[in-house]
Amino acid sequence: QVQLVESGGGLVQAGGSLRLSCASSQMIFSVNAMGWYRQAPGKQRELVASISSTSTDYADSVKGRFAISRDYAKSTVALQMDSLVPEDTAVYYCNTARYGIQHWGKGIQVTVSS
Repeated sequence: QVQLVESGGGLVQAGGSLRLSCASSQMIFSVNAMGWYRQAPGKQRELVASISSTSTDYADSVKGRFAISRDYAKSTVALQMDSLVPEDTAVYYCNTARYGIQHWGKGIQVTVSS
């Protein structure tokens, strides 16, 4: 069973920065993506960013503001979020797959005040 533990969320003013981190309890193969999704109240969960040994992807809304990084040896992933705007307010979920099974963290709140 893969457990993903997120940390680093909180409250920040618009224009500020936050860094999210996620650690996996099991090794995640480099070809499998690790990433971040978010879900705002009343909205569907959406991909924010993901990274694997073959690709890195970002939602259009965060390009140029967010940066995802990964430590393949430790199976951890981080999301550096800069120039935050109120629309970034959401619960952020760490995600990965192992042997074809999707795994999710419990989620961490990010709130950006205007």
